Amino acid sequence: MAKFIARRLLWMLVVLFAVATITFILMHLVPGGPWDRAKALAPQVIENLNEKYGLDKPLIVQFGTYIWNALHGNLGVSYIFQDRGVTDIILGGLPVSAALGLTAFALAIIMGITLGVAAALKQNSWIDYFSVGYATIFASVPGFVLGIFLMYLLSIQLHWLPTGGWGGVNHVIMPAIALAALPGAYIARITRASMLDVIRQDYVRTARAKGLPERWVLIRHIGRNAMIPVVTVAGPELAALITGSFIIETLFSVPGIGRLFVAGVFQRDYGLIMGSILFYAFAVAIVNLAADVIYAAIDPRIRYD
Repeated sequence: MAKFIARRLLWMLVVLFAVATITFILMHLVPGGPWDRAKALAPQVIENLNEKYGLDKPLIVQFGTYIWNALHGNLGVSYIFQDRGVTDIILGGLPVSAALGLTAFALAIIMGITLGVAAALKQNSWIDYFSVGYATIFASVPGFVLGIFLMYLLSIQLHWLPTGGWGGVNHVIMPAIALAALPGAYIARITRASMLDVIRQDYVRTARAKGLPERWVLIRHIGRNAMIPVVTVAGPELAALITGSFIIETLFSVPGIGRLFVAGVFQRDYGLIMGSILFYAFAVAIVNLAADVIYAAIDPRIRYD
């Protein structure tokens, strides 16, 4: 296992380099620059700004400098946040995005697995139909549409919750539900299908034929094996949620990483864009590695050495 983890960590460096290369190329292929939205900037001012941030150098030099600095933990500075370091900006928004994302992930896991397991154990009952209907509806409704509906109902009409902002539990509820709806529906569908597949396996029938208690069969033989596909989809969902949702954070004025990334894209803040995407790729790679380790813990047939 240790060798597998070491190989994956080395491969992660290759992946991050590829992500940085593609992002850098695409970012500079788009017409315009970071100073195009500023008004009445004299050519000399733009020239000075380009010199200050190294944008007057050849692209290959800019890219090489960025990679070298990134390897030393420096993701550059932001043009729109008064020369603040991108690393500090991301670390400042991470606790907010992580708190919101973990809450949404917990909701998605609880709702998804509960409905999926109940639907599989009570196939073709009203619980099964309710679970399928829940998964179908929330897999079809975009998160921002659900967020707008919740905002209209709970904030504008009922005055139960604030429309946006950050600072208390009441600020978390609506964005967390809007974020959790789609992954919860997806996890419910995966859990139901996986449970039904495992229930029909021969080793489950054998376990029941041996007279094992139904609770033991459900936990030890069905649930454990049925969770492997759930772990597969839950890992990337967790990474996506804790690194911030661009749309939901912007909709509810949550000061997380996602809203910072949107600001960086609109202002062509190269440092903030590169840093946000590299951080997201790093988070996805770490969570996928953790998911692979969990596979081995759940299924003893899986060995990586």
